[in-house]
Amino acid sequence: MDVDFATLTEYQRYKLMASLIVPRPIALVTTLGEGGVVNAAPFSMFNMLGEEPPIVMLSINRLEGGGLKDTAANIVRSREFVVHLTDEAMAEQMHRCGERLPAHESELARVGLHTQPSRAVKPPRIAEAPVAFECNLWELLETASRQIFIGRVLWLHAREGLVDPQTWRVRLQDYHPVGRFGASFYVRTRERFALGEGAAAPETRTGIDEM
Repeated sequence: MDVDFATLTEYQRYKLMASLIVPRPIALVTTLGEGGVVNAAPFSMFNMLGEEPPIVMLSINRLEGGGLKDTAANIVRSREFVVHLTDEAMAEQMHRCGERLPAHESELARVGLHTQPSRAVKPPRIAEAPVAFECNLWELLETASRQIFIGRVLWLHAREGLVDPQTWRVRLQDYHPVGRFGASFYVRTRERFALGEGAAAPETRTGIDEM
């Protein structure tokens, strides 16, 4: 099957790309509204772009009529946001943060998540999240349907014990993020395997217990 993307509608291209490019990491993003309300929303068009500078990409679609979602409007105004990775324990709460609420209501309060102060940006981070990246806006790209925010990572917060501060290795046996598989479907990351040199590991641990 060969498909000429020029012959497809915008929606058809979205459905094919979003259904085939999976699983995708999920960014649960906190921002501050104009009145100081903490907004939280999940986005799966997200990934790491590089380490020097340390940058991540977050793509947010426009509303019908071209308006901005609360997260996008808040980043454009304040140029700050916090990206969280979601594990199995908070997956349902992350998903519920995708429900549309008025701008003056916080999704975190609705789903029972709590905040802690950030170190370098005003939006707080989510206490329950295993990983949080404090970011400021490094570059903004725009298309007809989306705004693409390139964020520079200023601070990392990781759950106690998740990162070895001597080797900077992540203890993957304690890290079980979920990924987006399309619509309301998600995937776990517990089933892992090693290829190449890492496959021949001692019986007490796999080759990817730490990376």
